[in-house]
Amino acid sequence: MQPQYQMGYDRAITVFSPDGRLYQVEYAREAVKRGTTAVGIKAKDGIVLLVDKRVNSKLLEPTSIEKIFRIDDHIGVASSGLVGDARSLVDRARVETQINRVSYDEEMDVEMLAKKLCDHMQTYTQFGGARPYGTALLIAGRSEGEYRLFETDPSGTLLEYKATGIGIGRNAVMKVFEDDYRDDMTLEETIVLGLKALHAATEGKFDVATVEIGVVADVEPPFRKMTREEVAGYVEKLDLPSTPA
Repeated sequence: MQPQYQMGYDRAITVFSPDGRLYQVEYAREAVKRGTTAVGIKAKDGIVLLVDKRVNSKLLEPTSIEKIFRIDDHIGVASSGLVGDARSLVDRARVETQINRVSYDEEMDVEMLAKKLCDHMQTYTQFGGARPYGTALLIAGRSEGEYRLFETDPSGTLLEYKATGIGIGRNAVMKVFEDDYRDDMTLEETIVLGLKALHAATEGKFDVATVEIGVVADVEPPFRKMTREEVAGYVEKLDLPSTPA
């Protein structure tokens, strides 16, 4: 049972509680915390995004679940939370990058895109008749030769990280990163570290078929998603027990 004084404050997004909280935004954050684990790690020569898609039924085709998206040639996004909300933000991000290309004939800066998305998410915490987005994004990309990794929040908060995780396994992921992350890691090393973090987050329930990896590197195009065979090769390097695909 909720306290009587709280009942009137968790129904309207525009009303602060007496202790300065927006309950609907906090509930949206809970939706993210219950989502599948996604991690992002910055290396000296790129960025890697990894997602555990967490397939709960053997009848489901793992390829039908998409948690890593290409926004533009140089930007990729990983999501956790409500998939429909994430796809809506991904569509908006793609439009923003194309508008920038048409208007200025150049790639959109990663930080500028992240800020535009967060500005959009923040508006849904200010007006009645709508709810906040129940998703968080990891935005990875390359701008002017520099690799950037940002994390968004349902409140519209934007933070830049060297390595971070979102979703249900965030605490386990962050512990691995705090123990093992180094600034001078190569892209190959960060992929292995990301898989190690996902393995810790899933408590050993690791399946190659449900792991998705996206990479931003110094190639053309900078962002691409790895094939299942490539993912399996890295899992073998890590020498972790995995469920047969």
